[in-house]
Formats: sequence, C-alpha cells, structure tokens
Amino acid sequence: QVQLVESGGGLVQPRGSLRLSCAAQGRSIFSMIVMGWYRQAPGKQRGWVASISRGGRTNYADSVKGRFTISRDDAKNTIYLQMNSLKPEDTAVYYCNGDGIGGYWGQGTQVTVSS
Repeated sequence: QVQLVESGGGLVQPRGSLRLSCAAQGRSIFSMIVMGWYRQAPGKQRGWVASISRGGRTNYADSVKGRFTISRDDAKNTIYLQMNSLKPEDTAVYYCNGDGIGGYWGQGTQVTVSS
C-alpha cells in the first residue's frame, strides 16, 4: 500500500517562508514518473502548484514561479516544497501527489498566510 505523508504546514506571516515535506511509504519515489504539489483554497478547486520528474525536471504554476522550489531526495524517499515570499493568497491545503492526478495523494497539510 502506497502512502504519501505531508508535513511542514502551519501559520506564517506574509513574506515569510515554509518548507513542506512529503514522505512516500510503500513505493520508491524514483519509480514514479512525476511527483508534485497541488493546493486547494476554501471555495476553490484543487490546482496544480509544481512538479518534478524522475529526471529532476521542474515546472511551476505562474503564480508561484520564482517564489517556490520543488526538490526531491531519493535516498530519503521524500519530496519538498520550499515556499518563500508567501502571500495571503497562498493560503490553502497543500497536497502531495505521485504519478499524476490518477495516482497517489497525501492527506494534505494546511498553510495559512496571515498577519
């Protein structure tokens, strides 16, 4: 059974930083073609934030480009999302995903950006 376990969410002030982690259990992240982060704000649909391929290629939504960085540590079977210069509109539940929308999902971690 594959599980993705997110951590690192919390309350942060605008312009602050957070690092989210997603640890995979039951399957190597290297075996997944792509891993990514999505987010869902209250009253909105879940949307894609960033992704990283097996080969390390990264892609970002325009809204986070230049502020967020996705990375992976295959030895720890974990991916990360470093979030800098956070804005109130980044407030959402952040979900880790493996192998695309039809693949695996974590339970989500809340990120709240507020003064």
